[in-house]
Amino acid sequence: MIALGEHAEFIIAAYAGVFIGLGLLIGWIVYDSRRVRARLETLGDKRG
Repeated sequence: MIALGEHAEFIIAAYAGVFIGLGLLIGWIVYDSRRVRARLETLGDKRG
């Protein structure tokens, strides 16, 4: 294992924050895509 030294807590917290942020961003994109698709269907879009 890599020795992170005295800054291990900060490094782990930074990586955790990035992964949580990416997860939230991906979740928001999926949610918004479904919402827009449903809205387009109510407006009569026949493509999807």
